[in-house]
Amino acid sequence: MFSNLQNPFALAARILMALLFLPAGIMKIAGFAGTTGYIASVGLPFPVLGAAIAVAVEVGGGLALIAGFQTRWAAFLMAVFTLVAGLFFHKFWAAAPDQAMIQQIMFFKNVAIAGGLLMLTAFGAGAWSMDARRGA
Repeated sequence: MFSNLQNPFALAARILMALLFLPAGIMKIAGFAGTTGYIASVGLPFPVLGAAIAVAVEVGGGLALIAGFQTRWAAFLMAVFTLVAGLFFHKFWAAAPDQAMIQQIMFFKNVAIAGGLLMLTAFGAGAWSMDARRGA
């Protein structure tokens, strides 16, 4: 039964993953100064560059996932980005006691999302994608 649904499920997975990243990237563009301030607040160097990278990964990667274009590379870069973001922005091990639980949830949410992105990296976009049309 599930083999007949492999391609629609692959498309749905790509779209659902993109729905997390694409709006976040667009909001970062709209509030670029706030994004750079937030990045600087956790002590990362070059917050403007970091914000630009975040926008590129979230918007570019989100669009690539929707289209199924260079899906394996886009998903891999997004997985690395998501893990790095979790490590720097959801440090539950160093959070105040009243924030530790929510930060732990957010950290492991990032880990799980990275896992889903690595599945796309491993298995590709499916037949309903630009990658399949190009024979990639």
